[in-house]
Amino acid sequence: MLRASFRGTFTNQRLVSLRKASSLSAARERQAPIDVHPEVEDALATGKPVVALESTIITHGMPYPTSLEMAQSVERIVRSTGSIPATIAVIGGRIKIGLHPAELERLADQRSNPTAVKLSRRDIAAAIALKKDGGTTSCSTLIFAALAGIKVFATGGLGGVHRGGENTMDVSADLHELTRCPVGLVSAGVKSVLDIRRTLEYLETLGVPVVSYAETHDFPAFYSGRSGLESPWRVNDPRTAAHILHTHWQLGMSNGAIFAVPIPAEYEAVGLTIQEAVEQAVRESEEQNISNLGKAVTPWLLNRVGELTQGKSLASNIALVENTALVGGQIAAEYAKLAGGRHEQDQCYPVKGIQGEQNELHSTSDITSSGTTDDIKGRPPPNASLIVVGCAAVDITSQPLADSDLGHQSTSPGKVSISLGGVGRNIAEAAHRVLSSYSNEFSAATLLVSLVGDDSFGRLLSEETRMLGMRTDGLIPVHGGRSSVCSLLLERSGGLRAGVADMDLIRNMDGHMALEFILAHKPKLLAVDGNLSPDTLKVVVSECLRNSVDVFFEPTSVVKSASILPAISGNLDKLECPPIAFASPNLLELAHVYQQAQLLNLTSHDRWWQVLDGFGLGSKFRTDLDLLSRRDASNHDTSRGNLAFLVDKGIAQMAINLLPFFRHLVIKCGEMGVIVVMRFTGDDAAESSWSTESTNHHRRYVVSHSSTSGDIVVLQHFPAMQLPSDALVNTTGAGDSLVGALLAALTSLSMQPC
Repeated sequence: MLRASFRGTFTNQRLVSLRKASSLSAARERQAPIDVHPEVEDALATGKPVVALESTIITHGMPYPTSLEMAQSVERIVRSTGSIPATIAVIGGRIKIGLHPAELERLADQRSNPTAVKLSRRDIAAAIALKKDGGTTSCSTLIFAALAGIKVFATGGLGGVHRGGENTMDVSADLHELTRCPVGLVSAGVKSVLDIRRTLEYLETLGVPVVSYAETHDFPAFYSGRSGLESPWRVNDPRTAAHILHTHWQLGMSNGAIFAVPIPAEYEAVGLTIQEAVEQAVRESEEQNISNLGKAVTPWLLNRVGELTQGKSLASNIALVENTALVGGQIAAEYAKLAGGRHEQDQCYPVKGIQGEQNELHSTSDITSSGTTDDIKGRPPPNASLIVVGCAAVDITSQPLADSDLGHQSTSPGKVSISLGGVGRNIAEAAHRVLSSYSNEFSAATLLVSLVGDDSFGRLLSEETRMLGMRTDGLIPVHGGRSSVCSLLLERSGGLRAGVADMDLIRNMDGHMALEFILAHKPKLLAVDGNLSPDTLKVVVSECLRNSVDVFFEPTSVVKSASILPAISGNLDKLECPPIAFASPNLLELAHVYQQAQLLNLTSHDRWWQVLDGFGLGSKFRTDLDLLSRRDASNHDTSRGNLAFLVDKGIAQMAINLLPFFRHLVIKCGEMGVIVVMRFTGDDAAESSWSTESTNHHRRYVVSHSSTSGDIVVLQHFPAMQLPSDALVNTTGAGDSLVGALLAALTSLSMQPC
């Protein structure tokens, strides 16, 4: 019995391994020119849902810039379902499974790239050999989707039998590809310029399942929800559709299936007018012998229909493509659940789930379909537990091969790199990565609120942020605005030679823009960076205090570190606890904030004196602090010196004097580590684990308990991690990463305000 059980387990593991060993691996071993976008590759490797999208509609189906806007919209819609979009194309002779924003724009802009070709199966190898750009048709998209192991492909309309095809033998290669590729193709039926009846008959001959995704068996006619013909099967929820595809896989069937989705009802009325234009365009094509142009026929016909309808067909075309993307994303998400084993493999479905022409598959259980109207429309993202309001920017870095090449009023050979930056965006990404590593449930817990321009940098910020798996519903587009950009010129050694920072957009951000996010999400924690103006910080902090939301301030730089003080000054009389819950200055920023607080007379405020007196810090605290300052800064590297700077440079004194304004300070000390200075009052003090602790120099902390106010003040040192000499790559952004990780930890602990 045990042997049989072990043999069964081994067999299942072998099947799983075989299943994961897709044709893509074999193609790569043969050095096939295939690039898979990192996000798509990660999704395929971890079993996340992916939806393939074609690109001929971008290169040949719509005019620019509508083509680009449509492609971006379709990718956003797929993401709204929890699936990852994988737009497929050929660029520079390389197959791309998933496109970067710049690649999407390159394909769409036909004015700058007029030589992009339309790629079916017969064209693939030639286009690659000649290093062409090309938009993939349904046929070639099916090929590459199947190659990568993508199970769902969403498009507008499928190719088919052309009118008069019984004489010309003009039949789209899309149909035959469905017999070879185990992919579910979600479309609005076949293109309206084709012979729908003969296409359905041919699909029956090929053995390709045709399923209407609707309340009836009506097969849609692209611009209309009804063609007068019926599909042999219908479903009306994504889970049942996914079950059909999964059954194909279980049985080892190599064919795909068509899910025909009718155009949204609001476009049904104009469909009749458009169909009249279709008939006229077909007649004209025959009269002008356009029908002899091969693969150019369909683009000509669709363009002519657009002319005849004065653009009405384009609006309908976009609507049906977006609709199929939504349904495709829903089906992919359900298929991922089935493939991941979270549903019973032998589960039956209710009568309304799937029906044949005459017979119904009756359910033998009380389980009902999970597909609902809300599912199809896409649920709104959940409330964010952490909101970060700050700068999202693009960083451009230039570095010459030799410093001698600079200064000659000409270009110099070297390296140029572009990456996402901005302090707010950096800490939001770090927090997102940490929270997501805790649990998939936390993947939407972080929301970045920032401004982006309606320029190429803004599109890059939005698309790349989305590709990191982060939310983008807090990125506010500004019409006519320039996205924040920092361009740096480095010396060969890596030192800064010169730079230009264009941050006007975020400096001019109105604080009221963030209010709707605070009110809508009621986060547990809100972080702001010093790039925001003092006026914006005042508005945001005041709203957070009204809604009992803790505020974390990241100073950003010495010059900007004091920008939070007006917000503190305006709220100092209103609360018993400090206006700012957390701040993360470095040593220079801490000193600047303290100096500016003195200049603004904040350290003369009655509230400041009352809090400092309540600490009751005396000679014992000073002695404990002096003993701590003699400890080595590192447990491993004595060359870093000791913690004398705490006393000699007044770091501890300045930090404690700022506790009436900041409840907790996380002071970044570079290679000397981190100093945390904390204040606990009232119930927080009584319930804190520090209530029973006393100073412990071995564990690097000093604790003071006030006998009058009950406050607890803690100063603790955390040494920097000891790394191998070859492990350090770059220290840029280390502070932002620290803050992001800290925000994630605070959010997950659900710390309450005092």
